Amino acid sequence: MAQAAPAIADTLPVVAIRDLHKSFGALDVLKGISFSAREGEVVSLIGSSGSGKSTLLRCINMLEVPDSGVVAIDGEEIKLRGTAPHRQIADENQIRRIRSELGMVFQSFNLWAHMTILENVMEAPLVVQRRARDEVEEEALAMLAKVGIREKADSYPAQLSGGQQQRAAIARALCINPRVMLFDEPTSALDPELEVEVLRVIKVLADEGRTMVLVTHDMEFARSVSDRVIFLHQGLIEEEGPPEQVFGATRSARLKQFLNAASHT
Repeated sequence: MAQAAPAIADTLPVVAIRDLHKSFGALDVLKGISFSAREGEVVSLIGSSGSGKSTLLRCINMLEVPDSGVVAIDGEEIKLRGTAPHRQIADENQIRRIRSELGMVFQSFNLWAHMTILENVMEAPLVVQRRARDEVEEEALAMLAKVGIREKADSYPAQLSGGQQQRAAIARALCINPRVMLFDEPTSALDPELEVEVLRVIKVLADEGRTMVLVTHDMEFARSVSDRVIFLHQGLIEEEGPPEQVFGATRSARLKQFLNAASHT
């Protein structure tokens, strides 16, 4: 008889953040954040504009270098040196290797305009991971099929709708076979009709058991897709827990205010 897969709570964190601080000049954005995401877990970061959500996400792959604190991927701490405001990455080889395990999808699609959609998806596996072209092309086409735009492989970004471009960006992130997917407001630039098609793709990935950390403004989506929801307020974790607790048995007065406002937008 096959052994059951371990529960999320029994596995080691794929992403672990400890006491993270980040300032921009006199503005303290993150004031001591600690959280983790385990294998197969979907963690949603919610909060008002300026609460630190996107900065926190960008600190995971060191697009923003934190002033202090620890970021570890699969138990490996990312090496930093110096002190704020001059703290920097200490080992470029390490961060390149770790970034190759983190798929990032941004608010803007960031596709290369001069490359076809297929070429965009293949670029990182070929250049960064130095994988064989035949293997990468087969996988890239499979990823485009997964997100529902296989027929757009030979098109250029300008020939696609915003929703199709964002799905291409998701396929590009998936093609590096990441340990964790990071989503930074992936539908904020889309109108409601196109937003639905992108959220549907992300929901499929969640149902497959992919580890994901996502920043979202869509509370219903966060409720439906998340194993855990973290509410950030003024650079701190104000409340966190499973979605049924965060949305259904809210303890924080500030979170209640935020959810009430979100429900009327």
